[in-house]
Parts: sequence; C-alpha cells; structure tokens
Amino acid sequence: MQSTSTPTHCPYCALQCGMNLTPAQQGGVEVRDRTDFPVNRGALCGKGRTAPQVLSSRVRLTSPLVRAGDGTLAPATWDEALDRITGELTRIRAEHGADALGVFGGGGLTNEKAYALGKFARVVLGTSQIDYNGRFCMSSAAAAGIKAFGLDRGLPFPLEDIPRTGCVILVGSNPAETMPPALRYFTELRANGGTLIVVDPRRTRTAEQADLHLAPRPGTDLALALGLLHLVVAEGRTDEEYIQRRTSGWEEARAAAMAHWPEYVERITGVPVPRLREAVRLFCEPEHAMVLTARGPEQQSKGTDTVGAWINLCLATGRAGRPLSGYGCLTGQGNGQGGREHGQKADQLPGYRKLDDPAARAHVAGVWGVDPDSLPGPGRSAYELLDALGGDIRSLLLMGSNPVVSAPRAAHVEERLRSLEFLAVCDVVLSETAALADVVLPVTQWAEETGTTTNLEGRVLLRRRALTPPDGVRSDLEVMHGIAARLGVEKGFPTDPEEVFEELRRASAGGPADYSGITYRRLAEENGVFWPCPGGAEPGEGGALDAPGAGREEGGSPDAGAGLGEDASLDAPGADDPARDGDGGAGAHPHPGTPRLFLDGFATPDGRARFVPVTHRAAAEEPDDEYPVLLTTGRVVAQYQSGAQTRRVDELNAAAPSAFVELHPRLAARLGTAEGDPVAVVSRRGRAVAPARITPHIRPDTVFMPFHWPGAGRANTLTNPALDPTSRMPEFKVCAVRLERA
Repeated sequence: MQSTSTPTHCPYCALQCGMNLTPAQQGGVEVRDRTDFPVNRGALCGKGRTAPQVLSSRVRLTSPLVRAGDGTLAPATWDEALDRITGELTRIRAEHGADALGVFGGGGLTNEKAYALGKFARVVLGTSQIDYNGRFCMSSAAAAGIKAFGLDRGLPFPLEDIPRTGCVILVGSNPAETMPPALRYFTELRANGGTLIVVDPRRTRTAEQADLHLAPRPGTDLALALGLLHLVVAEGRTDEEYIQRRTSGWEEARAAAMAHWPEYVERITGVPVPRLREAVRLFCEPEHAMVLTARGPEQQSKGTDTVGAWINLCLATGRAGRPLSGYGCLTGQGNGQGGREHGQKADQLPGYRKLDDPAARAHVAGVWGVDPDSLPGPGRSAYELLDALGGDIRSLLLMGSNPVVSAPRAAHVEERLRSLEFLAVCDVVLSETAALADVVLPVTQWAEETGTTTNLEGRVLLRRRALTPPDGVRSDLEVMHGIAARLGVEKGFPTDPEEVFEELRRASAGGPADYSGITYRRLAEENGVFWPCPGGAEPGEGGALDAPGAGREEGGSPDAGAGLGEDASLDAPGADDPARDGDGGAGAHPHPGTPRLFLDGFATPDGRARFVPVTHRAAAEEPDDEYPVLLTTGRVVAQYQSGAQTRRVDELNAAAPSAFVELHPRLAARLGTAEGDPVAVVSRRGRAVAPARITPHIRPDTVFMPFHWPGAGRANTLTNPALDPTSRMPEFKVCAVRLERA
C-alpha cells in the first residue's frame, strides 16, 4: 500500500479546511491533520474528519440508473444512460424550443464544473434557463456588496484579520455549529482584547461566546441596523472626513436612518434601547471594527436592503476599505464564492461578468469560439426556475443539488419536479431528488478528482485527487463532454480539469473576478491565491489581459484590483517571491493576488463606496390569529445542507439523528408539550412534525427547525418562497406558523 499523503481540502463548508488524505489499511483513505493551511491550521469538525466515509460504495452510487417501464430505477450502462438523456433533450427542444430545457447547478461544484455547466447550457443546449442553489446562499449579500462597493467577494480580507480588529458584529451566523474551525478567530479576537457582538434570535453556541448578544425578532434585522446607525449619528460617532473623501449618497441614507429612532426600533425588534446603545459603544470605540453577516439577515425578502443597512453602518463609521475593518459575508457552501463567479448563475458569464453586457458577451464568446448573438439572455432565478418546471420548462439536468429538501415550499417544488417530462440528476448518492429522476448518473467526489474551489475569503484553492473512483463512476466534466458530443458539439468540453481551468482563466480575464494570473502550479505552491489576480498577455489568448485594477469593464475603478496600498505590511507573505517567476503569465513578477480589497479605492466608477438609503419593512408574512408564531430555520453541527451525504455517516447520525422543533418553555407550556413530544408546525404551505426541544435560549414568539431532513420533519415544507426583489433570494428565515400537539 502506498504511504504517500495527498494535501487537499474538505468537501463541505466555505472554509475549505486543509486536510491530508492518506491510504487506509482497510482501503480507501483517511483524514490526517494538515497544519500548513492557514485557514484551519489543522483543526477539522466532525463532518470533515468523517468525509471519506461517503466515498464507500456501501453508501454511494456506482452505476447509472434509468427509469424502466415499470417505474423503477434499474442499473444501465453509461451509453444507455447518455443516449436516453440526449434523446429526450433533442425531442423536447425540437417540440418546445431550447428554453424548455432547464439546468440547475450547485454551490458545491468546483470552479471548473460551474464554468463548464454555464457554457454547456448556453452553447450546447442554447437555453437561458440555468441557475443554481447558491441563489439560496448569499445572493442578497452579493447584491448589496455590488451596490455599495461595485464588487462582491464574501470577505474582502482574510480570516486572519478578525482576531486583530477591535470589535466584530456577527449578524445571523452561528459558526460554532456551521463552521466550527472558524470559531477560533472570534475566540482569539476576545483574547486579544476585542469584543464580539452576536445578533441572533437564539442564544446559540456562538452567542454564548459573545460579549453582547442581541436577540431581535426574526425578520427585523433591517430595523436593528437602522436603529444602530441612528444612534451613531445622534451620538456624533460618524467619521465625517471618511464620508466626504471616500463615499457618496450619505445625506439620503442618513435621512432614512434618522426615521428609525431607538424606541421605535425596540418596539419592532424587541431589543432594549440600552442594549442598542451598548452595541454602538462597543462598535465605535475601537480604532478598527467589522460587521459580518450570514444567512440570518440575508435569507429574507428584504435581504439586500438589510445587508445594505449593515454596510451603511460600516461606511458611516469609516469601517470599510481600511486595514482590519470592513463588511464581509460568511459564505456557506463549499464553493459558494467561486460557484457564483463563472457562469452557472442565470444572469452571469465567467469572471463575474453580466450576461446582458455586450462587451462581456463579446469577450466570453471569443473565448468559446461562438457568435455573441448566439448566447441566450438572462433566465429565471433558482426558485422561479423550479416553480416553472412542468410548465415552460419540460426537462431538467441537475448537478450538485437536492431541492426536494433544500428549496423553499419544498412540497410544491417536489410536485413540480414530478411533473417534468424528463429529469436527469448527477449525484454521488441517491438523494431525495435523484430518486425522482428518469436518469441518475453516478459522479466522482472531491477526493477522486482534481479541481479548484474559492473559499469565503476569495482564496482560490486546489483540491487534489487522492484515489481512483470506483468502476462505473465518471466526473461531471465527463458527463458534459459525453452529452455535448452526442448533441453534435465535439470540441470545447474537455474532461481534464486543468484544461478547463486554463480556459476559465482566459474567460475571466479583465472581469471583476479575474483569475487569469492563477495557475494550478501557483495554487499548489502558495496554498491558494486571492482573486482578483490579473495575468499578462500570452500568445493565442485573444488579447492582452489587464494588469492590476482589472475589472473596469464592469465599472471598476483603477484601484479596485490592487487594493493594497494603505498597509503594505498586511500583504500576503512572499507576495513578490521570485520563485513564482514565469508562472501566471505576468512576466518576471506575476500578480501576487489580492488578499485585501478596497484599501486604495472601491470598484465603482469614481472609486467611492455608495450609501444606499433603505427603510424597514415587514416580512412578507407576519404572524396573525391563525398563524401566531414565527419560524426560523438553520443548521446543526453534525449535518450539512440537505444532508444527502452527511445523513449517510453513522457517527454524524448518532449526533443528530432527526429533525426537531426548538421552542421556549413558555410557548411549550401554552401548547401543553413536554420535551420530546411530537409537535406539528403548520404554515400556509404545509405541515411538518418533529420532537420538541425545549430551551430558554430562543425567543418565546419563535420556533426553530433545522432543514437537513426529508419526510415528516422537512422544515422547508413550511418556508416561504417570497423573493427579494433584487437578489431573488427566498425568505427562508421567517414565516408565520401555528403549533399543534401531534
């Protein structure tokens, strides 16, 4: 048995923790610590340590499955499965047009797969109907970031800056359970004398670590942020010099915030005025401070405005585009950042270019060797696409997602999936969605393939293949290659991930998310490279690739790409290491990457950050006499997303075996429910039943359910698909329900 160790990254959350995989005596691989990777420094959660268990043929698919005449899924050859797919796609396109073909991707796909999937939909199928489950992740934060800064990257600074700032406001995030190795950054912050403020309607494991816990009513984060900004103004804590020099739009945003006086905000949120004042003091007194948001404020029908209000707080206090300060978003899915940058999103082309921008279309079409006019326009967002299944959209090719469990109004989405003329799913396991498919294709996993991901910091990483996949399993790139060839597109869909990445580099060049200076070799040698990382011109690449500051095609300022000028001491170690010479196409000194954005200017036409005036508004669905309680949803430490993989790991199931309903003792007493009793949670969309978990660590007007399970305890049966008007994010985090003894 080979004794070598393969350095790679965890398949789960957006930390993309480093790990080493070594051959196991019983076969397969086992996880070993990898202390050289700076994000987790060897630490792993239980999901990461047990990840190899899903590689076992005991739990995963190893043969294509095709729906037989009797309605069952039966094993088939790859040729039979691919022929069935291409035959159905050809028929449906001939009968109903290209937009009758839908494509749905995932935030866990590698950059290479996400890029190829967007190209496949537009070049091979000719459809505009493509989106992905990352729309459910941080699209509201992305939309707000683009409005304010002209650019969206989850964190505009590396995680290592968090312990060195003075205060962090953590809004709607519970990293102690969702990304445990990240909790050390907040622990170190407090050990260094900084303060942590946690905003969450529940007293989570993370909130227990905080210096101040604010527990607003679900759906009122926007009012909370505006109330804090009101106090900042009223107490004279604004940074007027910064506002004048580096921002625009302050007067309108200030006027909007001043309508949210503290007592009014207390009535809306339930957060007492003294706690609001204490939060402002803790945030404004240190020289440096940060606001970090996650799904809590983002998964709302007003999520873009909510995040915008927190950004306004940062701008008004001079806490953006400065060292050790700023606004950032904690991305959720493993490649949630890279997955939305390279074209699987409905309105996007590679490099974070806009699909309706003629210059962007011309550039990408040139790389793809097609006529720009042949590229379809923007399509439907994720929920809107799922809602259209069985109507305008007659077939769906799905990769890396399980919407039967993860989509809002899930029973309706399941019904729409069943109504399709044809459904093909590529997955590692027979997920709840795959079980509905006409064809299921077994695909490789993280340890069986090489590819890149981009973590929550904007650090592009290289996952390395550590073992050979089982016979009968192919990669998603091979699937797209096989279908494209059968549909008459013989070239343009290579199966080698590095070859795909080289094309992605050219397609992204000059765009906001510029990867053109990044290569596999650099990623291996440097433990990742932060984008934007422009390259230089290379023969045959279709024109010069812009130098630092690239992205002006999308309205970026000349400073947006570099962004390191105010504090060179914060640069990544070895940024000008001559060992990199000749790699990345930038001559003797390739671009070092951009760990810290906006220090010299924002990616807007004038280089200024933009205040966006916002005002509080109610959730799409407020409690009433029939549905008097609020439901919010989230995750638990032992499961991940829809649970399709983690629910197949015995150790994780032992820790978190099933759904539950978390409720306050006063609410439980009114219902007459004891710990462990079955409780029915009923919304206007359906009913879910799970055991009661009674705790004083939740608001009495709120219940919480984790969303990892299908069946009777499926939380997303209840959730509201009301969409944010800008990001098209559904309102997962708040809806009206009633409770019944079951």
